[in-house]
Amino acid sequence: MKIMAVDYGDARTGIAVCDRTEFLASPVGTVEEKDPAILAMKIAHLANEYEVGEIVIGYPVNMNGTVGPRAEKCKAFAALVESVTELSVRMWDERSTTVEAHGYLNATNVRGKKRKAVVDTVAATIILESYLEYRNKKKQGDSK
Repeated sequence: MKIMAVDYGDARTGIAVCDRTEFLASPVGTVEEKDPAILAMKIAHLANEYEVGEIVIGYPVNMNGTVGPRAEKCKAFAALVESVTELSVRMWDERSTTVEAHGYLNATNVRGKKRKAVVDTVAATIILESYLEYRNKKKQGDSK
């Protein structure tokens, strides 16, 4: 099944999608939209275009495991996306994904405006890779 990951942001939202085998997570791009309702519709359009069966939205839980205002905002956005797509929407712990994305971009020497344009997409790809790894381990555990 194809799965889409969303790194929700106030101005820019990163999108990544995996292949049907759930092996390869690929960056799709960044959607620049501040209105959550319009953004949810744009994500619904992308979900349809990429024929995804599930959407994973990054859930920025605090490092101590508590849920703060940003995580609550993401949860409300996930409910909005679920209502317009009618797909299964799952929240996925995204602690440190943006930091990890900046690390990748540092390693590849991506700077300035170019960095700003891709960091959310890289974060979405990291979220999706983490979720796919979890699903793969779960499948392997089920087959034992």
